[in-house]
Amino acid sequence: MSEITAVCLSATIQKTVTFNNLEFDKVNRSDHYLLHASGKAVNTARVLNQLEKDFCHIVCPVGKENSNMFLSLAQKESFPISTVEIPGRTRECITLLNKTENTTTELVIDESPVKTDMRGYTEKLLQIISSSLENTKALILAGSRPKIWTEELSAKICKLAYDKNKIVMCDFWGEDLKRTLKLCIPHIIKINEEEFCKTFGYVFPQDEESLKTAVENESKKSGNIIVITRGSKATFAAQNGTFYKEEIKKVKAINTIGCGDSFSAGFLYSYIKNLHAKSAGTAESKQAQKGGNINLIQDALKLGTTCAAKNAENEAPGSIL
Repeated sequence: MSEITAVCLSATIQKTVTFNNLEFDKVNRSDHYLLHASGKAVNTARVLNQLEKDFCHIVCPVGKENSNMFLSLAQKESFPISTVEIPGRTRECITLLNKTENTTTELVIDESPVKTDMRGYTEKLLQIISSSLENTKALILAGSRPKIWTEELSAKICKLAYDKNKIVMCDFWGEDLKRTLKLCIPHIIKINEEEFCKTFGYVFPQDEESLKTAVENESKKSGNIIVITRGSKATFAAQNGTFYKEEIKKVKAINTIGCGDSFSAGFLYSYIKNLHAKSAGTAESKQAQKGGNINLIQDALKLGTTCAAKNAENEAPGSIL
């Protein structure tokens, strides 16, 4: 049985194309390419299921016109997945990897919103999410909300899980996060530095001490966990005003797409596992706590950072294998 429900409102068909060298204004021939079912929450779910088989159940809407391609890609990886077919196409993204320059370029090809009444699709999606949550301990909602959906949808999904006493982790920002905070306080907010500043009303960028104070204050105000990823700089986090910091792992990066999603997977996996061990009161967990070896946030930051680094070393997006 899955432990986590992952909801992806922006499912993606991801093509990762590798070039020995990539030069603009010239004809470039690829060395090879990969195709994956993707999207932020799908990438997170992939890593969660690599950490432990069938640990995460995915729920996502997919565009009817190319849903077969998305589903066939998901089936190749044996995702536990439920989908809702909606009008239009699932968007496509192309990653260009330059082996010579060791660069990653992302091309996001958004589909035009389809003008249609989404009430029935929304009701079906919420029903599937609700059913999945009956059998899981947590929700992660990651990624942007396409304009085809109502402004309140992300907040409603989080509130649905919150009311079922599930752990709620958000990996989105801006007005959708503000609307969510008015309905319920997510247990975990994972966000990058610029998104944090723009959502919570701080000038971007902040110096390290100011950012540290800001994340402490916001987490204390909300009584939750806020995690701020900072690219190549150390990750900051705070739980109810208590500050944590984790340095990133230096690796030779091949593909940086999905690193943030992989971080989310590692963080949530560790957090849930350790939380369960503590609440279960096992002999192992009691001994670890006595020795000061279990720290829910620091351990979660460590595994999240490890997963992000492993992802960067892979061609596939959102993968640690």
